Parts: sequence; structure tokens; C-alpha cells
Amino acid sequence: MAQLWGGRFTKQTDQLVFDFNASITFDKRLFHEDVTGSIVHATMLAKQGILTEEERKSIVEGLTGILEDVDDGTLAIDETQEDIHSFVEATLIDRIGDAGKKLHTGRSRNDQVALDMRLYTRARVAEIDGLLKKLLEAILDTMENNLDTYMPGFTHLQKAQPITLAHHYGAYFEMFKRDRQRLTDIYKRMNYCPLGAGALAGTTYPLDREYTARLLRFEGPTLNSIDSVADRDYLIEFLSALSTIMMHLSRFSEEIIIWNSNEYQFVELDDAYSTGSSIMPQKKNPDIAELVRGKTGRVYGALMALLTTMKGLPLAYNKDMQEDKEMAFDAMDTAADCITLFTGMIQTMKFRKDRMAKSAMNGFTNATDAADYLVGKGVPFRDAHGIIGRLVLYCIEKDTSIDALSLEELHSISDKFDEDIYDAISLKTCVEKRLTIGAPGEKMMKQVIEKNKEYLKNDAIEEYQQSLEDRLS
Repeated sequence: MAQLWGGRFTKQTDQLVFDFNASITFDKRLFHEDVTGSIVHATMLAKQGILTEEERKSIVEGLTGILEDVDDGTLAIDETQEDIHSFVEATLIDRIGDAGKKLHTGRSRNDQVALDMRLYTRARVAEIDGLLKKLLEAILDTMENNLDTYMPGFTHLQKAQPITLAHHYGAYFEMFKRDRQRLTDIYKRMNYCPLGAGALAGTTYPLDREYTARLLRFEGPTLNSIDSVADRDYLIEFLSALSTIMMHLSRFSEEIIIWNSNEYQFVELDDAYSTGSSIMPQKKNPDIAELVRGKTGRVYGALMALLTTMKGLPLAYNKDMQEDKEMAFDAMDTAADCITLFTGMIQTMKFRKDRMAKSAMNGFTNATDAADYLVGKGVPFRDAHGIIGRLVLYCIEKDTSIDALSLEELHSISDKFDEDIYDAISLKTCVEKRLTIGAPGEKMMKQVIEKNKEYLKNDAIEEYQQSLEDRLS
């Protein structure tokens, strides 16, 4: 296969070297971006008088035809070509002749691939943001329907204080909301066009890089041609954001796995999101949650691989940077699949509210409130803390809970207890009297839910895109 760069060489590349060097098996997914960038590049060249209008028309029609033929299956991407850029250009020349040979004027594969990868990544950032929005909508729906679903809150995996399922889910809402904010920041920061940087030092042709950037819906052109082709910060940032998203999904999955266990029985997973055992007929395994948890390491691996690849590269472009694609593509696909499946899983999951409430009562989650009760009776907090500690020990020895004790038993520990202790340490009271913003009390949770609804009415990336469109028009 003839390469686009063969003039300098006197013999063919060894086949093993060619195969090792080639990237078309994975960079073929940049096909649409490559054609889009090429159409814009040809349009700009004609505007600048570098191509004639007839040449521009022939090139654009040729590229459009290639795009349509690949999309409808009448043309297969030739994987004997070195990369997707070579395939597009060679096919174009084959179809329209010498005019196709002028497409690459003022352009290097270095800035071409930098553009393709940036366009592709930009689209995936917006896609992941949209998937997270659907996940947040599912979380918010659960919050709204479980304001009075009481459960234990945990520290150190030990039952700590009573909360509601709405409050617990609200913690994940905040996590995924921050993830979306990170994606918006990445989208804006990466939205500058490298095309026109050439190999590293620009070009002598009178390109209009601002025009190219505008047609591709970028803020503007990149301002240093070396950095334009050597930069993969935006991809590292995206992989870092995906890693954080996966970490949040993994933590959530871990809790669902625990809640699904026989020991907890807080949730019942839908059959569509579970599997059985080939030998144990009673099993119903939380495979989706486990796989999400497991695939987190896969996404982490892509981030660490790219960081390691980039850490010792001198300026400007180096072939090492071809390694930015395969694992990055895999990480993007993995994260998208995990968010989608996880959303479906939590939308179909049923909650055992009775088990949750019973677990909260049996775990002494109202012990702090019992201590606060004594403080209200004039007992110093440190003394109250000790009294309730002895009360908990008594309950453990009797295998019971604080609210199940008789007033006589309570008096054996402290004469400060009265009949009103039972209402003071009920789950409803323990939760409802927590009325600071961010706490699980129903009044505060309703305020938070309304704020979250308002947040979901807006889409930061879409708003930015519309704002940019208005400015460019």
C-alpha cells in the first residue's frame, strides 16, 4: 500500500513495521470528524483563493459522497490503509482525480488528527453529560418518593444516625452534579481549533484559521502551533472526569450490593438487571452493580496509560501520541455503558422500607438523640454521652433496642427519663428535627429537591453551545 509520505523513501516499509505503525483499526471511528474537518478545510482554502470554486465543489461533493457511502454500507473502510486520513484522501483522489490531491494543502496529519480527536472528544463530553442528566433525573425521582423512608446512616460501615433514603440518594445527586460541572469546564476549555497549525510551525499559505474555527463551532483557533499538535490535556482531563464518575458509580454500586445481600435485604433488584447461578438455584446476583464496580479500574487504567505516555514527550508531535486513542475510546464507551445500565438498574429497583426502618431502630441510630434528650433535661452532654453508652450496653446484653425498654428499665440507668423519651427517639422525630439545610428533615429535603429540579431545567453545555452559536452567527 502506497503511503502519503513515500517520496523520501527508496523501498517499501516492512509489512510488520507497517502493521505496527498503522492505526486505522481504531482511528476509523474518527471517520465522520475527519470528513467534516476536511470539508471545512477545503471551504476555507477556496475562500482564501488557494483552491478554485470548481475544485472546492468537487472536493466537497466527493467527501460528502464518501461519507454517505460509508454510512449506508456501500463503501467499506479499507483497513489496509495506514490511518483513517489516508483512507479518506486516497478514496477522494480515486473518485475525483487531481483535485483531491490539493485537499491537504496547508495541512499536516499532525493538526488533522489533533482536530479529529478534539472534535470526537468534544462530542463524547456532551454525550456523557446527557447520560448523567438522565441518571440525576432518576435519582431525583427516588428522592421525591422517599422523603419518609427511614434507614440507618453509616460511618465506618457502622450504623450511626437515622436518615431517609431521600437524604442518602441526595448525596449521590451532589456527586454527579459536580461531575457534570467538570464536564462543562472541560468542554469550554478544549473548544479551540488546532487546524492550521501544520506539523508544528504553521504554514506559508494564507489560511484563515478564525474562519475554520468558526465553521467548526470553536471559540477560535489555538494560539501556539507547537502546543496545538502536542496537546492532549483535554483528553487527560476528560479521562480524569470519567474516572471520577466511575468512582462515584462504583461507590453507589457497592452500597447496592450490600443492600441486596441477605443480611440487609434493603432492596430487590429487578430480574432484568440480575443473573442467577449455574449451580445454586436460589441465587440472584447483582451482576450489573458488580460489573460497574469492576469496570472502574478499566477507566482508571486508560487515564494512567495516557498520563504515562505523555509524561516524557518532548515537543512537538511524537508517534507515541497515537496511543491516546484505543484506551481512551474504550474508557468513553465503558463509562457511557455503565451510566446507562446503572440508571436502568436504579429505576427498576424496589426498596424494602420495612427492613430499612427496622435496621435503623435495631442499630441504636437514635442514641445521639437520646443523649440530646438528656441534655434538654439539664444533664451535661459529656455525662449524657456516658449514660446513653451504658444504656446501649444494657440493650446489647438484653438483645433489645432503646425504644423497646420500659420506663422502669430506663430509670435504672437515669432518673431523668420521662414518658416523652419514646417520642423524642422515634425515627420520625430524630429525622424531622434536623432542620438545617443539607440535613434529612423533610422540610429541608423538599427545599433541596426544588433546587435540584431547577438545576435540571438547565443544561450548561447546551446553553454554552447556544451562546457560542449566537456569537458566531
